[in-house]
Amino acid sequence: MAKLFFYYSAMNAGKTTTLLQSSHNYRERGMNTLAFTPDFDDRYGIGKISSRIGLQSNAYAFATNFNFFDHIAHQKKILPNLKCILVDEAQFLTRSQVQQLCQIVDQLDLPVLCYGLRTDFLGELFEGSRYLLGQADELIELKTICHCGRKAIMNARINETGQMVREGAQVEIGGNDRYISLCRKHFFLGHSQPQDKCILELIAV
Repeated sequence: MAKLFFYYSAMNAGKTTTLLQSSHNYRERGMNTLAFTPDFDDRYGIGKISSRIGLQSNAYAFATNFNFFDHIAHQKKILPNLKCILVDEAQFLTRSQVQQLCQIVDQLDLPVLCYGLRTDFLGELFEGSRYLLGQADELIELKTICHCGRKAIMNARINETGQMVREGAQVEIGGNDRYISLCRKHFFLGHSQPQDKCILELIAV
């Protein structure tokens, strides 16, 4: 029986690498997959999924008005061996798109694997993540660590000097230069780096 999976984590936990590996596993066995990524994430080119360790794959770029169910229903007719749907940056899905993914699982009997962040840089749920957390069959946390060694569950936005940013638009595309993963304690304290490092930097100045 097909299921809707939501793999979630803080930044830099290997979500995209896991997605690409999952797609490779299917294709290695002669099964087709379809991957999707938001159309506004053009850091590596529109319709490109790229991991921090260098793995890359082509994907369909989706906008907020993209209908996953209609697209996949058509693709299933021309790709008879289609066996899995994968969605990168799934936090950017809309509520209706999450429901469409549920329909793909329930009506087309295709597993859907979604990978994304749970919360934004203010600790608030993204729309896509909220509905995936509520409607996915399986929730899987991918783990990474804070600079203190604890599990990181928060995503902090940082400026050019590495200090945390507490205001701005919810969506701002960026990588390690703009975001860092922190445990809850250091997120709320505003410590984007180890405090002994901060002290040493102040002394150096």
